Amino acid sequence: MKFNRGAHAVMIMITFSMLLGLTGCAAPGEPVQESIAQSDLPREVGTEIPAGQLDALTDGNGQFALDLYQQLRSEQGNLFFSPYSISLALAMTYAGARGETETQMAEVMHYTLPQDDLHPAFNGLDQILASRSEAEVPEGGEPLRINIANSIWGQTGYEFLQSFLDTLAANYGAGLRLVDYISDIEGARQEINDWVSDETEGKIENLIPQGALDPMTRLVLANAIYFNASWLHAFEEHATQDGVFHVLDGSEVDVAMMYQGEMFNYLDGDGFQAVELPYIGDETSMVVFLPDEGGFEAFEAMMTTEALDGWLESMSQHQVWLGLPRFEYTVEMNLTQALQDMGMQRAFFNADFSGMDGTLDLVISEVIHKAFVSVDEEGTEAAAATAVIMRATAIMDPGVELVVDRPFVYLIRDQETGTILFMGRVVNPAAE
Repeated sequence: MKFNRGAHAVMIMITFSMLLGLTGCAAPGEPVQESIAQSDLPREVGTEIPAGQLDALTDGNGQFALDLYQQLRSEQGNLFFSPYSISLALAMTYAGARGETETQMAEVMHYTLPQDDLHPAFNGLDQILASRSEAEVPEGGEPLRINIANSIWGQTGYEFLQSFLDTLAANYGAGLRLVDYISDIEGARQEINDWVSDETEGKIENLIPQGALDPMTRLVLANAIYFNASWLHAFEEHATQDGVFHVLDGSEVDVAMMYQGEMFNYLDGDGFQAVELPYIGDETSMVVFLPDEGGFEAFEAMMTTEALDGWLESMSQHQVWLGLPRFEYTVEMNLTQALQDMGMQRAFFNADFSGMDGTLDLVISEVIHKAFVSVDEEGTEAAAATAVIMRATAIMDPGVELVVDRPFVYLIRDQETGTILFMGRVVNPAAE
């Protein structure tokens, strides 16, 4: 990746789509000691978000989810990601974006609300989602868990604008934890990775690889969401049988197929079938779309927000005899090129994130996403993490071009003493 400003200080903003909580920094080999330089503003709670603003936010997030799916569907193999994690991570980044950078980010992410409304809307949506954990649980059932929180780790002594910190504190509950990336890079990396592992119940490991942080790292911004839900209508384990799954290339694989018969929302669509499986509390669900044989790619191509809205509205209750395979996998992807292809170029080149630190030095260098999902007879566990890696840049010398394509003189010298050991010229390099 080329920058027309040289990469120097690295600022990494990370969103972990699972749970949150952060610690600070320490001397090498010692437990990290937390140091906090937090905005004085408490997180806004209980604020009513106008229905129109909430609809605009969720509609935009849904449009981004489908756009990104279309961008990623050509990749081979299983696909799984958290569009909400990515959107929330980039929303916190967006809080510092200005000018054309802000405009392009808004277009790609479908942030239709002005910044003064967008961040409070995210705050309200977070609290609505977190409230799903309060759903009534049948006797003997496991409560649904959705946990969302935010925090940032910044380099001691590096100054960020108070307005930026206030926005994150009031709307994302993110206080600035001071750490020392300069003298203990590995300690900081390990501490963050351990925290991610703990908060995601071990589902996201080693999110920040070696080499991602260096002495010029300035910020790690974290969002975390953890989801664990039991089916409203659980599959009986004794009903699970060995089955066959037909892969796109025509081959077959053996799977454990779960079975049950129940009243579900169902749709017999044009070229596909769909079923909706609710989780305990009946406020969250999984919707499964099964394209007709040979029609998988055609179905993917016609997935739009308008089509999806129509399909969901057309579903109705039917007795469904359902067979669903158990599955569990983790997907890791680099979204840098995908976001640029979707139109977010300025955030990566000649960016304006002056709303963060008052300078034009910061650009996004990479956006990395990692997600985990497990579906079995009891329910679903899901986790994801998004890393938005930002570097501070300086103006580079544009350089000169030198092609030695004509006679030249050269010498070989001792640098310390200046002694010329050999000297010569070349008028025909092909001559022997």
